[in-house]
Amino acid sequence: MPLTLANHPISDLQYGDSTRLEGGTLFINSDELLHYLLGDSRLSRVHLDIVHPGDICRFGPIFDILEPRAKAAGAGSDFPGVLGPMQVAGEGITHVLPGAAVSVIDTGTPLAGSKVVEMTGEAGEACPYAALHHLVITPETQPELERHVAQHALRLASVKAAAYLARAALDHTPTATEVLDTPGPAGAHERAGLPRFAYIGQIHSRQRVAEVDEQIFYGSNTTGMVPVMLHPNEWLDGAIIAGHQNMGVETYFYQNHPVITELIRWHQEGKINFVGTIATMAASDNEDRERNCMLASQQARWNLAADAVILTKFGGGAPHADMSLTAKLCEELGMSTSVQVSDMSSDRQAESALLFNYPEVDAIVYVGGNDTGWEVPAVERVIAATPELAAALGEPQKLPSGRICGVTSQQGASHLRSFIY
Repeated sequence: MPLTLANHPISDLQYGDSTRLEGGTLFINSDELLHYLLGDSRLSRVHLDIVHPGDICRFGPIFDILEPRAKAAGAGSDFPGVLGPMQVAGEGITHVLPGAAVSVIDTGTPLAGSKVVEMTGEAGEACPYAALHHLVITPETQPELERHVAQHALRLASVKAAAYLARAALDHTPTATEVLDTPGPAGAHERAGLPRFAYIGQIHSRQRVAEVDEQIFYGSNTTGMVPVMLHPNEWLDGAIIAGHQNMGVETYFYQNHPVITELIRWHQEGKINFVGTIATMAASDNEDRERNCMLASQQARWNLAADAVILTKFGGGAPHADMSLTAKLCEELGMSTSVQVSDMSSDRQAESALLFNYPEVDAIVYVGGNDTGWEVPAVERVIAATPELAAALGEPQKLPSGRICGVTSQQGASHLRSFIY
């Protein structure tokens, strides 16, 4: 199941009389894009801003960040089940605009506790999104809409804009191509003797029940979902997108999943056999937890025949329990595991930091917590939903790492690391 990424690196975004790609510059016809987005009658107005690396700018609250990507003709569907028709993701040719991002402002959430992008200073150096050229989209929804309906309108606008921008590259020769192909469990026998690695990743937590129109997994809101085996390429090619409350993971992360892409690289270098992935959920009660953890561990052992498993979690504290129990069951089935966690304690005490203590689960990667933060100065250029929010966001303040997009991610994209002194 090969996926070819046709890369067209972007070094500049500008407005133009047509949406086109010239060298590394992406020109955007703002009138055309606005007309396209406003085809959704739930949107009353849309505002566009361009932000470049090095701009002294702060913007938020962030609904989602996406990398512009579009499937070549006949190669599949853009964000299947959400934007395009239902087709398997992860094969064919996908045109990618690395260096560019579509960032959508959430116009219906309060500033307190929300996620932002900081483009400069020490906080900007820690924010991976500060290195990108952003098209920042601020959609205003009709005032009478229920909150989840307004969020769905933001979701549709985000994927429409990401695919629209990337389609400018469809008739261009890419600067570079990358073929991602792993044969899965059936082909691993061809490289006997190499350890067989699997990945188990949570994509949602039932601590917060997904809205009926919250399209997380191939357009589904994940209700009733049990662990599902996926080809690694499906994660990277639009099968999974961030929920309405992204909980420290943006769709850009899934498109460039650091754990999956690293495992693919190790596979291609002949270090391991990457035999597959399992997408799972964090449960809301013990019965669901025990069922999901049992199924995920059994699939890794008996369907993928894994020797080792990497596990990551979604969201807050309770998903620790699902991830750690899954890891414990994997260990009992003879698979070595590594888990990635953040410090969920508020009292800074060791006994409350991890929320689990299984001696078998002893390979733990710490990916940061809100004990790290930065004092950020006032900035003149702020992009937010309202003038009042912009004024508050532009003030000097303390931004903990958890509020800055991309700094701490329990899915493996953290820009923090721990040291033992």
